[in-house]
Amino acid sequence: MIKQKKTRIVFFGDSITQAGVGKTGYITKMQEMLQQKGTAAQYELMGAGIGGNKVYDLYLRMEDDALAKNPDVVVIWVGVNDVWHKASSGTGTDADKFEKFYTAMIKKFQAKNVQLALCTPSTIGEKTDYSNQQDGDLNNYSNIIRRLAKANNCKLIDLRKDFHDYNVKNNTDNKESGILTTDRVHLNEKGNTFVAERMMEGLGLK
Repeated sequence: MIKQKKTRIVFFGDSITQAGVGKTGYITKMQEMLQQKGTAAQYELMGAGIGGNKVYDLYLRMEDDALAKNPDVVVIWVGVNDVWHKASSGTGTDADKFEKFYTAMIKKFQAKNVQLALCTPSTIGEKTDYSNQQDGDLNNYSNIIRRLAKANNCKLIDLRKDFHDYNVKNNTDNKESGILTTDRVHLNEKGNTFVAERMMEGLGLK
């Protein structure tokens, strides 16, 4: 009998993805969900996240950290630091450069026949009335990713919208963090479960 090849999925991103392979991380939770469904043998999930990464960091390491793993699918989740670091350390990425690097990355992956799922950056602050400092920028960068997904025929996992919708329902006190995040950005356990469910759905693993 020919052994069926596993579908290899690489999650490519920043510290949120780096933490995704931890004990309660979203990638670990996805693995558990696949086991419960009895489909774990069909997939191989790999994390390739590095803290503080922005879109050009991903572009520079995509060869070694993503393509070298011979993925069937790459999930790109980047953008929070590109926006956040503008305010926190003045080292963010301007929107036009963000789009250029992102587009170049898509083209490189697609040239190697890698299927892509693009994620919008989820949140920097969980207030639901658009009073978080970086809401405007995050919405702008999310729109860039939505547009690129459509133009390049990539799957879209719209975490920006998903997080906002969830918080509108569950963050009635308009808290800055503690709903899906520990510190306005990084995921708590509920956040990891939420992201795992969205990823499963977006990748058609349900």
